[in-house]
Amino acid sequence: MTALRVVALLIAACVAAIGAAHAQDATTLKKEMIGQWELSTTERSKTCVVTIKGDPVAQGFKLELEPACKTALPFTKDIVAWSIKGLGDIVRLQDAAGESVIDFTEVEAGIFEGLRQGEGVYILQDLAAARSMAKSMDQMIGDWAMVRGNGQPICGLTLTNTEADQDNFQVFLKPKCDAAIAQFNPTQWRLERGQIILMSKSGDVWQFEADDNAQWRRVPDTADPLIMLRQ
Repeated sequence: MTALRVVALLIAACVAAIGAAHAQDATTLKKEMIGQWELSTTERSKTCVVTIKGDPVAQGFKLELEPACKTALPFTKDIVAWSIKGLGDIVRLQDAAGESVIDFTEVEAGIFEGLRQGEGVYILQDLAAARSMAKSMDQMIGDWAMVRGNGQPICGLTLTNTEADQDNFQVFLKPKCDAAIAQFNPTQWRLERGQIILMSKSGDVWQFEADDNAQWRRVPDTADPLIMLRQ
């Protein structure tokens, strides 16, 4: 057997293995997608329930959208089926012609993101997990204190459930805040992937993550940490 033939056989074997892996990935993803999902804006200000099924239909597989979807997210009126695309890693919600209405890729276990040009990012998430997140967000609403790592209070703020725009909610600082906090002057907040996100009018963003002590620390961490405590 010539060296060239050996190389050709090796390449063919690799291509076959890659094809089998892609087919396996698509099959696995299809199985994982069967069930109820929440389709929403990034911060769930607009949501609808999508029931994904495995029954074949023209161009893909069957799905059902709750009646409220068309009002909450108007683009969903064109969605009639779903399919797996790409290398078996894209979940496509598609129209009657099989064309993409929105494509999703998995960014975390059970959480998919999709972009619609001119509109923004949408989330497709396991329904039970999404509702658990909504409960968590409700628990964020109310009065908070910002303190230094030594426990010294430097500001008070209130997170509200009043919509500031499509995906964010209003936050208000209380009087007599530390100069650095007052200068940042957050006006909006949201809960995103387990983080409290504070945003200023100028577009500056501060991120806080929950630690093991049931408090929220600004990330990335510093030698003089900034901590949010529920009041």
